[in-house]
Amino acid sequence: MSLTIPDARRNASPYLYGREAASVARVLEAGQYGHTDLTAEFERRIAAHLGVPDAVAVSSGTAALHSALLATGIGLGDEVIVPSLTFCATVQAIRAVGAAPRFIDVDRATLCITPELVMEAATEDTAAVLPVLFGGRAVDLNSLREDLTERGIVVIEDAAHAFGSHRGPHHVGADDTALTCFSFGPVKNLTCGQGGAVIPRTPEEAATVRRLRMLGVTQSQSERAEATSYQVEGFGLRYQLSSVNAAIGLTQLDHFDTTVRSRRHLWRAYSDALGELEGATLVDVDLDRTVPHLCQVRVPYRDHVFAHLRARNIGVGFHYPPNHLQPAFARWTRDLPATERVSREILSLPFHQHLAEADVHRVVTALGHALKAAGGR
Repeated sequence: MSLTIPDARRNASPYLYGREAASVARVLEAGQYGHTDLTAEFERRIAAHLGVPDAVAVSSGTAALHSALLATGIGLGDEVIVPSLTFCATVQAIRAVGAAPRFIDVDRATLCITPELVMEAATEDTAAVLPVLFGGRAVDLNSLREDLTERGIVVIEDAAHAFGSHRGPHHVGADDTALTCFSFGPVKNLTCGQGGAVIPRTPEEAATVRRLRMLGVTQSQSERAEATSYQVEGFGLRYQLSSVNAAIGLTQLDHFDTTVRSRRHLWRAYSDALGELEGATLVDVDLDRTVPHLCQVRVPYRDHVFAHLRARNIGVGFHYPPNHLQPAFARWTRDLPATERVSREILSLPFHQHLAEADVHRVVTALGHALKAAGGR
C-alpha cells in the first residue's frame, strides 16, 4: 500500500509500492545493516537494467559525483565546466576535490547545456565537463568526443534526475565515453531512501570507486571478517550503500516499468491541460526518451505566481537558484544571461505519482488564475 499524500500540496513525494517495508524488515531481522551481499545484488540489478558491465552503489548522488571526480584524478588547479542551473550538490562535489567550477549557460528551451556552450567555455585548464541531465533529459556531447579526447577532458554526467531515460537507443549510463552518476534519493524516479551509483567506463574505474567508497580498503567486509588485518591502499571515504537502502532499491526496481508509465502519463496529462493556457510554456523533456523527474513551466511574474499558488495550497517549487550567483561560489561568477533569465521564469509544478489527473487539472486551473492575478496586479 502506497503512502497517502494530500493531492497537490507537495511539489514532490516518495512513492512506495507496498513491499519496501517488508524488504527492510527482513534486513533488520537478519541483523546485517551495513554493506552486504544485498548491496552487491542491487549493483548487479542496476547494471542489468541499464545494459552495462558494472555499477558501483554509493551512499548518495553527491557521493557518486565526488567519487567519480576523484576516480578520474580531477583536483587542485583543474577546471570543471558545469551549468550554473543545477542543485548546489553538483558544484559542491567539484569544490570537494579542490577543482574550480567553470559555470556555463543553458539552452532556454531544454534547461540543458549544449556542445556549443561547452566549447565556448573551455580553457587550457579545463579537465572535465559535468553536464546535468536536467529533469531527466539526456545531454548529448558525442559531437565533441574527438575534441574532448584530444584535450584530455573527461565527461562525468550528473544524471541524478535521469535514471531510466535514454540517449538514442541506449539507457543513460550505457555510454563508455562518460562516467554517469545517479541519485536514488527520496523523491527520485528510483529511490533507495538515500543512495546513488557510479556507472564506470572501465573495470579499473570500478575498482577505484569501490576502494574510495570503503575508506581506501580493498578487502570486502566478508574478507575482513576472516582475517586479522586489512590493507588501506589509498585515500577513501565512507560512501557505501547500506543493505537497508539496497532492499528499498531492489523493490523499487521490481516496479520500475510501472514508474516509467506513471510518470510519463502524468507529464502528458500536464502537457494536455497546459495546451490552451496562455502565458505558461511547458519545458520540453523529449518524453519518448525521458523518464521525467520534473514538470516545469516558464511563466511571467514568476514570484507573484509562486506566492499566489502557495497561498492556495498548491505545492509548486523552484529548481534551481543559479549557482554562479550564490555567495559560496562568487569567486567563479560569470555573465550567464540565459540562466539568469530562465531562473526568473521557471516554476516546478507538483509532480509525483500520488497525483491523479483531477489534481493536474486543479493545478493548471489555479495556475491560470494566478497568471491573471499577477498580470493585473
